[in-house]
Amino acid sequence: MPDQSAPLQQPYGRAYEHMLEKVRYEGAYPTREKAEEAVRLVLSGLGRQLTGDERVELAARLPVEAARILTAQIPDTQPLGGWAFIKDLAARTGASLGTTRWDTGSVFTAVAAYAGPDLITRILRQLPSGYALLFGRAELTQAA
Repeated sequence: MPDQSAPLQQPYGRAYEHMLEKVRYEGAYPTREKAEEAVRLVLSGLGRQLTGDERVELAARLPVEAARILTAQIPDTQPLGGWAFIKDLAARTGASLGTTRWDTGSVFTAVAAYAGPDLITRILRQLPSGYALLFGRAELTQAA
C-alpha cells in the first residue's frame, strides 16, 4: 500500500527540464540534481538582487518553475556587486568561491538564453558592477 502521507511529486514542465539539462551540460554536473541545486541557489540569489521591470520580464521569459524560484525572493535593500554576490552564495551553502562562481556562470548562461541579449543588457545596467563577467560578457562602462 502506498504511503498516503507523502506528498505527490509533480513532474517539472518540459521547459524547466530543458533548462536543467542546459545547466547540467554547461556546468558538466554529474547529475540533474546537482544542476538543479545550482539553479535554485543562483536564481534565489538573483531574485534578491533584481527589481523592477527587468525582474518581471525575466520571470515571464523563464520556465514557470525557475520564475517561481526567482520571484519568491524579496530584493535586498543594498544590492551586492558581482564578487559580493558570489561570496554571499558561497557563504549560504558552505561551498568554495570557485565552485560558486562555476555554478553562477553555468546558470547565468541558461538564464541569458531565455532572456535574450537585450534584456540581459538592461539587467546588467540595473545591477552593480561585476555581473557582466558572470553572464559571460565584457563589463559595461559608462562613457565619461
